[in-house]
Amino acid sequence: MHPAPPSAIATLFPGYFALVMATGIVAVGTDQQGVGWLAAALYVVTVIAYGVLAGLLGARVVRYPRRFLADLTNHMRGFAFLTVVAGTNVLAAASAVIHGWWGLAWVLWWIGNALWVVLLYSTLIAVVVLGHKPKLGAGINGSWFLLTVATQSVAVVAALLLGRSDSDLLAFLAISAFTLGIVVYLIVMTMVFLRWTFHDFEPTEADPPAWIAAGAVAISVLAGSNLLLAGDTSPRIARIAPFLEGTVVMSWATATFWFPLMIAIGVWRHLVRRVPLHYHPSYWALVFPLGMYGAATYRMRIAIELDSLAWLPQLALAAALVAWSTTLVGLIRQGLRVATGRSR
Repeated sequence: MHPAPPSAIATLFPGYFALVMATGIVAVGTDQQGVGWLAAALYVVTVIAYGVLAGLLGARVVRYPRRFLADLTNHMRGFAFLTVVAGTNVLAAASAVIHGWWGLAWVLWWIGNALWVVLLYSTLIAVVVLGHKPKLGAGINGSWFLLTVATQSVAVVAALLLGRSDSDLLAFLAISAFTLGIVVYLIVMTMVFLRWTFHDFEPTEADPPAWIAAGAVAISVLAGSNLLLAGDTSPRIARIAPFLEGTVVMSWATATFWFPLMIAIGVWRHLVRRVPLHYHPSYWALVFPLGMYGAATYRMRIAIELDSLAWLPQLALAAALVAWSTTLVGLIRQGLRVATGRSR
């Protein structure tokens, strides 16, 4: 007799909240472009996805704590849980930007802060002090960029909330999160770039989380732009405006720089090496950078008064909507296959 396969909850993909991140930021992008009805619809999908995934993750923690802890303390999978932090803060930002629900944004931001402390340090401490460590080539992947994404998501919402608060402490925390996110990105990017360029690179490992290399600096652009736009209400931010603008432009240039490489990796993987293109929840990590790049460019253009880039957020949003729709179709088809298999 063969043992029963583990349940879907027991093996829930650690980075599934990338679905929330991707849908929420595309909703913000559509709102920026004045497509209110689509932004509202995508916001509803974001809320539903967040609620369902939060319930599934809670059930996993309660019913399968050992499996959860094994993933949380794993070099390859642990940092993927930071999509929970980023998803929470993307939902907070969407609530404020699309509907003006600032009270909900505050609540979600505080929840995101608590999750950031618990999830980030649980994995970080574990990979530093626990057990046998894999070599760099086996232990690091694109999900490590979520260290920056989660940290910058805290700064994004904090900077938005400064429009409703004159708290100097909030301004200080927003700046701290923004600068920490940049430093962490430089550390992770150095390790990942070394992995990409000096270790064998198999097509089966060139998965969509590699795209977070671009998404991590794109969300840095959004965080820095929000800070610049909050400068009128915060003397602390106003004093460092030149530094912020330089860092925002640097981050935007870096995000733009990575996209051709990410596209080339995808072409090499699927067209040259013939890896089949099947739905996997990690593909939401491909949608997120596209949506974030558009939304961040839109805010940067306003913050640094660069009207000549007005066309780029529209182009990025179109690409993000195509990627989001395609990935959603894959999710639905997979769900139907699972349901059909069970019915048999």
